[in-house]
Amino acid sequence: MIAIGIIGAGIVGERIIKQIQQDDAAQVEAVYDTDKTRLKYVEEQYGVAVTDSLDELFQADIDWVYIGTPPNSHAELAETAARRGLHVLCEKPLAHDAQAAQAMAESATNNRIHTAMHFPLMYSPIVRDMAIRIKSGDIGKVRRIELHTVFPVWPRPWQQNPWIGSRDQGGFVREVFPHYLQLMHRLFGALEIASHQADFPEDREKCETGLIAHGKTQQGSPFLLSGMSGAGQTELLQFKVYGEDGVLTLENWSRLYREEQGKTRVEVQTETIVPSLFEEMEEQSTFLVGFDEGLVVQRYIDQLLQEPTGGNQS
Repeated sequence: MIAIGIIGAGIVGERIIKQIQQDDAAQVEAVYDTDKTRLKYVEEQYGVAVTDSLDELFQADIDWVYIGTPPNSHAELAETAARRGLHVLCEKPLAHDAQAAQAMAESATNNRIHTAMHFPLMYSPIVRDMAIRIKSGDIGKVRRIELHTVFPVWPRPWQQNPWIGSRDQGGFVREVFPHYLQLMHRLFGALEIASHQADFPEDREKCETGLIAHGKTQQGSPFLLSGMSGAGQTELLQFKVYGEDGVLTLENWSRLYREEQGKTRVEVQTETIVPSLFEEMEEQSTFLVGFDEGLVVQRYIDQLLQEPTGGNQS
């Protein structure tokens, strides 16, 4: 069983605590946050040990540190943990930009620690089933990959905090796109983004409101990325892989559909059993997403959010 120290007791930190407490492969040893109200809440709600001292958390009897704080604090925390010989599990995106992400990856290598990122799609049975179907040729040769995301409002109602809607740290491209960019990278190899258009509001403190991008995978398949906030519909996330013999659609994270010409779309059920994130961390599985892969995804994000001079086109 691995012992984990939690840095960040916000919404995502609370979710990790729940995951750990439902898993026999890990346990929470200590939780730290600058917000004492949140600390008191998780202490009472989950019965975990808390500390208002970061040094005290680093000195606890832990194997791994989980970083669930805003992106611009990831690098400093990860490098501190690495210098102390602690393995690091980090939320996505890896950092607020590729320069900081690269420093994190280099520090991990130099200090010979293990790293992992919290990409739940990698440990989802239905997503693993989707990957197997694509790799085995169930839908034939891949013709195109598309990601469509629509958010009625951003930040989402459950996600209100000072940074999630900011241009330097927040936005749906940083918060949602990494999951699918990482999955695409795993399934199809390196992604070459040929063109993109990111739309931003006049208020330079606020994050993007729209994105369209296209390019090709390492295997030569074209892909299209589309995201929009402030749209008049229910939130929708669709990751579609078009093949010559069928189409697979991962919808709203966890529902997989298969369709083919002349037949009604059907929802795929799976009996696939996959190890949890914490079991993979314990075993150092190849399914783990380490900082090196997180850096690749960070570079994609930086490119997509690059603001061209003189306007919103690129």
